[in-house]
Amino acid sequence: MAITDFERYPLLFGPSPVHPMTRLSQHLGGPAIWAKREDCNSGLAYGGNKTRKLEYIVPDVLAKGADTLVSIGGFQSNHTRQVAAVAAHLGLKAVLVQEKWVDWDDPVNDKVGNILLSRLMGAEVRLDPHGFDIGIRQSWQDALAEVEASGGTPYPIPAGASEHELGGLGFANWAYEVAQQEAELGVFFDTILVCTVTGSTHAGMIAGFAALEEAGGRPRRVIGIDASATLDKTVDQVGRIATHTASVIGLGRDLRDDEIEVLPGWAGDYYGIPVDSTVDAMKRTAQLEGVILDPVYEGKSMAGLIGLVENGTLTSDNTVLYAHLGGQPALNAYSGII
Repeated sequence: MAITDFERYPLLFGPSPVHPMTRLSQHLGGPAIWAKREDCNSGLAYGGNKTRKLEYIVPDVLAKGADTLVSIGGFQSNHTRQVAAVAAHLGLKAVLVQEKWVDWDDPVNDKVGNILLSRLMGAEVRLDPHGFDIGIRQSWQDALAEVEASGGTPYPIPAGASEHELGGLGFANWAYEVAQQEAELGVFFDTILVCTVTGSTHAGMIAGFAALEEAGGRPRRVIGIDASATLDKTVDQVGRIATHTASVIGLGRDLRDDEIEVLPGWAGDYYGIPVDSTVDAMKRTAQLEGVILDPVYEGKSMAGLIGLVENGTLTSDNTVLYAHLGGQPALNAYSGII
């Protein structure tokens, strides 16, 4: 099968915008940096990268006659907010398990930002004290069982939609979208840089760009910047999802080790806790470009990009595409960083 063989339910405006970050590029004095804006990709609750993934999952939801989407994330999960939006859009219920993934001392952390929006959209929000883990969670499985026991038809969507069998397809297709935009813009991005936690965004890109290369496209580097602070688990999950996605879209070969690249160094010690480099990256990007980043994902991936320019890994020979995955609603729960 090819990526075009999979059914896709439209949730996006169309291709997400691509634009140069001219002042940031000049400031860093290295590569030409562009951004592809998943934070502007949809009219559903501010969009974000998970909305793109859900385009490939919704047809399965509808085919199975589910009436309740059941998913999981932290208190400030961007993913669960997007699941709530898609449920509202489809006329379905949403049950969201919100675990305490981040030990952040802000009294409104479980009341504002993403979780406020999920409640506004009518989702049933269940606060849970368990800490961060990218794996399958018992609290989520319990919620699925409870919906079924009450007579509902639940549809399971794991954290970040990453462990879903279709979870990598949205960003495999993103690679093809990038190639089309490159042709229209007359530019080639030799380096793609993306934040990596639960893994299917990065994994889908790996599979999609590998398929493009196999079809005669130019090779490029796809760099994941770890923001999980559980590097080994994340690397394993990215590799596993990328391998599965490459297989189902018909790559026809094994992925090479060099195609799966997750770099540590900017996550800090804990998921969701911004460190000095995070806040610096957020301020530089906001003050140079007027582009807003969040402190959990995009602040850390931009810190990685800045670090790779400053240490000479990325130079004026490179043209870099920064994947902006969204997440800004969480800023309201992190006012203490500014």
